[in-house]
Amino acid sequence: MPKTSRPTSNKRAREKAQAERKKEKEQRRAEARERKANAPARSGDEDPDLAGMVAGPQPKPDWLEDIDEETES
Repeated sequence: MPKTSRPTSNKRAREKAQAERKKEKEQRRAEARERKANAPARSGDEDPDLAGMVAGPQPKPDWLEDIDEETES
């Protein structure tokens, strides 16, 4: 009959590390929840990343206009 093996120190260390990671992850989640709760509310329905953008053709960037002027001369 095979003997049942006891948990080795490696397994205990692995389980301890896993429990630590789980604890740290829960702390990060709690901090994120707190940050979201304390963050100022957005004003309006507009996305701040898209604020001020206009649909349609966009003007050329300054660096590209300089290149076009040099090639025309």
